[in-house]
Amino acid sequence: MISTHRGLRIRASGRPNRGENDVKARPRRRRHPSPAPPAEEKLRLDACWHWEGRTAAEDVNAVLGFVAEAMDAADYPDRDLFAVRLALAEALSNALRHGHRGDPTRPVRVRHHVDARRVLVEVEDQGDGFDPARVPDPRAPENRERPGGRGLVLMRAYMTWVRYNGRGNCVTMCKDRSARPTGA
Repeated sequence: MISTHRGLRIRASGRPNRGENDVKARPRRRRHPSPAPPAEEKLRLDACWHWEGRTAAEDVNAVLGFVAEAMDAADYPDRDLFAVRLALAEALSNALRHGHRGDPTRPVRVRHHVDARRVLVEVEDQGDGFDPARVPDPRAPENRERPGGRGLVLMRAYMTWVRYNGRGNCVTMCKDRSARPTGA
């Protein structure tokens, strides 16, 4: 099924998820560690939305808006909406800046699935990939003045879990629905 949203062609994909060698994100010392993703967790391609295109600012904003609208339709709290938008914007920025080395002509693939329990988002670029375990922790005193790594920390902090495929060019993120505050 193909639909159009704000000039973007979005399709529900029924293709099997082949060739992915997903690995768990390495646990890091944090005040509030997020749970590790289940090893068998897969983005349900038979029921997800798929976008592939350039990472121009207007396209990124449209993708962020499309995911936000799906979450709003499922009545997610504002804090979950903020968390997913922040992590997705960071993942798209990383795909352009690091994966494609600033080349806006190379396409990025975004898939997402929103249901009553959680949001799954996947961002894949065409770059060589990286090993997230080798990115220095920017919170360590020796790294505080060094650029880089802060976006990965934000993604891990705001999402329930984050994992990368074996190549390191595809990130899958999950945000479980937060409980609504009492009285809301």
